[in-house]
Amino acid sequence: MASPEQDPRAADAPSRGERETLVGYLEAYRTTLELKCDGLTPEQLGTRSVPPSSLSLIGLVRHLARVEHHWFRRMIEGRTELSRLHAGDEADAGFSWPGEADQALVADAWSQWRSEIAHARDVLDHADLDALVEVDGIPTEVRDIVVHMIEEYARHCGHADLVRECIDGRAGQ
Repeated sequence: MASPEQDPRAADAPSRGERETLVGYLEAYRTTLELKCDGLTPEQLGTRSVPPSSLSLIGLVRHLARVEHHWFRRMIEGRTELSRLHAGDEADAGFSWPGEADQALVADAWSQWRSEIAHARDVLDHADLDALVEVDGIPTEVRDIVVHMIEEYARHCGHADLVRECIDGRAGQ
């Protein structure tokens, strides 16, 4: 765990304005997910929480790559022709995968997640928060999607905290 003065989420100055606040919270939760997974082996990252749940840390990374892809590429950019990531029946929204978690699966999950975040950052940098996009036939402001992303990460970072504590006792951060 990083000391408070070394925490990568610590802001140098208070945020100013809506966009900076929203982006700041989203970035802080993205960083929190990385911190929750820091220093673990592929086997530990693939450790399932409590049967019959398939929840694991690497499953959360895969799922959140899917979420980033869906909301920023498919919804904000309107690229609904793109298939959802981990869309197969066996994929369980990215939470599950066949076999054991190994280095290749972990590397692929992190690569995909980081790639989707890089794309999402670019989309958000150029997006008007007031712009309307269609979500399930309902006009939705981009800001609502960003708030949803913050909520999605906050919920899953809470899950990650509990899973990490079961793995090695580390809590917080």
